[in-house]
Amino acid sequence: MGIVVIGSTVIGGASVFNLYAYVLFFDCLRCYGHSGIEIVPVSIFKFFPLLRYFLYTPSYHALHHECQDCNFCLFMPFYDYFGNTVNPRTQDFHAESRDKSTGRVPDFVFLLHAVDFTSALHSLFVFRTFASRPYASSIFLIPFLPIVVLIASGMLIWGTAFRYWNYYIRTYHIQVWLVPRFGFMYFLPFARDNINSLIEKAILDADKTGVKVFGLAALNKNEALNKGGSLFVAKHPNLRVRVCHGNTLTAAVILKEIPIHVKEVFLTGATSKLGRAIALYLCRKGIRVLMLTESRKRFEAIFAEAPSNVRNNLVHVTKHQAGKNCKTWILGKWLTYWEQMFAPSGTHFHQFVVPPVVPFRRDCTYGKLAAMRLPDDVRGLPCCEYALDRNVVHACHAGGLVHLLEGWTHHEVGALDVDRIDVVWNAALKHGLLPV
Repeated sequence: MGIVVIGSTVIGGASVFNLYAYVLFFDCLRCYGHSGIEIVPVSIFKFFPLLRYFLYTPSYHALHHECQDCNFCLFMPFYDYFGNTVNPRTQDFHAESRDKSTGRVPDFVFLLHAVDFTSALHSLFVFRTFASRPYASSIFLIPFLPIVVLIASGMLIWGTAFRYWNYYIRTYHIQVWLVPRFGFMYFLPFARDNINSLIEKAILDADKTGVKVFGLAALNKNEALNKGGSLFVAKHPNLRVRVCHGNTLTAAVILKEIPIHVKEVFLTGATSKLGRAIALYLCRKGIRVLMLTESRKRFEAIFAEAPSNVRNNLVHVTKHQAGKNCKTWILGKWLTYWEQMFAPSGTHFHQFVVPPVVPFRRDCTYGKLAAMRLPDDVRGLPCCEYALDRNVVHACHAGGLVHLLEGWTHHEVGALDVDRIDVVWNAALKHGLLPV
């Protein structure tokens, strides 16, 4: 940019107007190139082939950010062609991006919700660089909180689920949608009907447009809210889209993290659908499951049909009793500082509780929420999913992908089928998803 400005000044042809117009023009080009929205039709390069050497597109530059060893040129790709640094996928990726921008129907939709006010700023349309890294709270977010609260208040009245980001796996197009509601709202009794109506509308919109699988994230499948998604399936029995809570793979990831030498675990949240499946699976394997005595009646009612040899592996204890010698804790319920103090030194906390517990104990280790790394052929994933690394997604997100890739036609809602835990795990590995 400086060559033109300095050159025109040296020869006496510079002006304030030309300077601002020139800078504004190139700023617009830069914004266009980094927008992530492909507005250039593929057909224009078919009619004018030479234009490909002189006009760069957002998809062209997106490949540079994805691969970092190609498509270096801003504005004029001629030099990449001249230097043989053009990515061979450039033309195909342009066509894919145009499909995405002009409304290609996604194969899989995963429905997220906002966690809290600060994490809402971890968004592509707010801070793209911040969203490209795993979320971590930062003091620089504080000045923006009043704006978030103001926008969130407006969305309570007018908000509806919207498209958050896109990516591709092989020939499949995946979209992530967002319900404009925050985590704490899911526990407000007066907000439940409104949240369910937003989720239901999103499912019906996906069904209408031809989406194959619709995944529910975190609290969008809360048992108290909609019985793990079964409420929508029962209400709309003719849905073509398959609704999937993905918790079968979440259970598999947690179970596969447990070392094979472990013979005893302490489990909180045992009466949830995920906790029940984990407990039943472990008991079938001959592993003793310690659970809190206050959950005893409800848990025994849930396990009434389980074989006696399975029920014999259930032991009802207090936190204090569990803390004497059990160093493997599986958390499906949030623990306070004092509750964590019952655990012996060296305990590892596996967890499926949302939000994750605060790691108060320095003499213990804390696992992250169950997650899986996407296959190597994933393309165009523009950001991190909450606090996870790039190209890593929560296990329930991965569970929906497996549902799509396997072509399964059943709904995965409500209670977990323990017999399918190993089936889903093996299918995930077969398609290139890996544990983190």
